[in-house]
Amino acid sequence: MDGLIRGLVDVAIGGNQRRGGDDDEGISRDERSRSTWADVVSGEEEDQNRAGGSSHGRRQNLEENQWEKKGERIPTRNSHKEDQEEDTYAAKVAEKQDFSESQQEDNDGWETVGKKKPARQSHKVQKEQWQDYKRPASEQHYSDEVETYGNLQPSQLELSGLSEACNKLWELDSNRLVPGNDYQIDCGDGKRVHERADMAEGLLFSWVSNEAFRKPTYARFCSLLDNYNPNEGYKEVVTEEERQEQAAFIEEISRTAVIKYLHKYLVLKDVAPGSYQEFKRMLTSLWFDLYGRGGTSGSSSAFEHVFVGEIKQSGGEQVSGFHNWLQFYLEEAKGTVDYQGYIFPRRRGEIPDSETQLLTIQFEWNGVLKSVSSTLVGVSPEFELALYTMCFFMGREENHIQLGPYNVNVKCYRLGNNRIGSAFPIAES
Repeated sequence: MDGLIRGLVDVAIGGNQRRGGDDDEGISRDERSRSTWADVVSGEEEDQNRAGGSSHGRRQNLEENQWEKKGERIPTRNSHKEDQEEDTYAAKVAEKQDFSESQQEDNDGWETVGKKKPARQSHKVQKEQWQDYKRPASEQHYSDEVETYGNLQPSQLELSGLSEACNKLWELDSNRLVPGNDYQIDCGDGKRVHERADMAEGLLFSWVSNEAFRKPTYARFCSLLDNYNPNEGYKEVVTEEERQEQAAFIEEISRTAVIKYLHKYLVLKDVAPGSYQEFKRMLTSLWFDLYGRGGTSGSSSAFEHVFVGEIKQSGGEQVSGFHNWLQFYLEEAKGTVDYQGYIFPRRRGEIPDSETQLLTIQFEWNGVLKSVSSTLVGVSPEFELALYTMCFFMGREENHIQLGPYNVNVKCYRLGNNRIGSAFPIAES
């Protein structure tokens, strides 16, 4: 009898310790409710309440503070005191991630523990022409100007509604790729934000057609991606050749319908200069001029953060930015990105598949986990740049818009009054 009593006491004590351990590790509902919106939705922040490390021994990611809201002046800390914390929405997101018991059992992470991913396939990318983009402007060859016609003139409906204007950009994106025809993705299995199991046995991208990289805007965009040091706080040195690459990219995309429409729209809104040459200089400055991030001046830019991605060192390594699908594909090709699976949609029944072009995913980059990230797949570089530029000038911090079949919230954060701190899409239910 004494032994039986002692056994029951041990079980009771052990249960209390386990419950206490959950609180200590920070994975209770109450503590999740204190996470930032970006922790669990945007991918701009990593979850500081996630328990423990992974089988790869990754460090626990801390919150990445967000940019101040539009119109507020940023106080200084060295050169800036950046990254003010955003609204807290994690509890709401957790409620919307309403999974059935069977889903929880099937996706609790146990199934994949200890499994080793098969050998990675080799992505092949044609890069021969990229070196030509470093040559002087006089030696550059660009695509023909797109025919303007009347469909590039913004309508009154588009001028009165940001969503209509952004959807027009989507319709004008003739360089957008077609799933199954130009590329193939394998979303793998889904997971909840706090799960650390790798739910994708293979790569996100099965293949991308070589023809995609022969598109002039795609090729010039990809040539820019290796111009940056991914470590936040590292002072960037921009060479003359890299400046030429920037100018060549802006010149190339400026010949597309998407950018021409953006210019006409912003001119009518008294935001952009009427001169197309001055407008191109404005885009170059907005996206490529360096600013301070992480306490170091000249260490970042809108282009680097949004499209390339950065790794923060302060308070533990964490990935910030990195929302472009082409960058993801190329890094996956090099083996520096490990796709971990998609994040369950906020409504049941909306499971992504190979046709989906707006994904919320989890991945590791250079061994550092990004617990939640969002990306538009298959869209052209000029479309993304135009979309974020339009939301920056004409929108707010949150921009609820329609892009083709997708309801999207484009988050746009300002650095001061004239810089893009970050911009990325969030799938809305």
